[in-house]
Amino acid sequence: MKKLILISLIFISQLANASTGKEDILKVMAMQQDAWNQGDIKQYMQGYWQSEELKFVGKNGIKYGWQNTLKNYIKTYPDKATMGQLTFDVLEVNVDGDSAFVLGKWSLQRKADNPNGYYSLYWKKINNEWRIVIDHSS
Repeated sequence: MKKLILISLIFISQLANASTGKEDILKVMAMQQDAWNQGDIKQYMQGYWQSEELKFVGKNGIKYGWQNTLKNYIKTYPDKATMGQLTFDVLEVNVDGDSAFVLGKWSLQRKADNPNGYYSLYWKKINNEWRIVIDHSS
């Protein structure tokens, strides 16, 4: 009986952690969206793992490292007008312990155009903070 109770408590604890993980990830994404819409790429980048092991996969291939990803964002989006207004539409969040997968759509509202696409994000809980470790955006 004690063993069954212990197993039940572990399962409930894992479910609670998954729920909290999802909420924490969505908070980071909301912070990123707000930072982007204020024209603050450096703040937006705080959602990413600050490591040379970070991977960003886009139409031009794979970029490695936080600093390279930041440089690429600054080059591609040199001003607030180019950045536009970002909206994330989260379709799916799956948390498993200290890792998670997020699938969704992104869109930019700009004067000249409205680019959009999809993203898949692999997250890890690092030093008790959720960070994107692989971003595949198209």
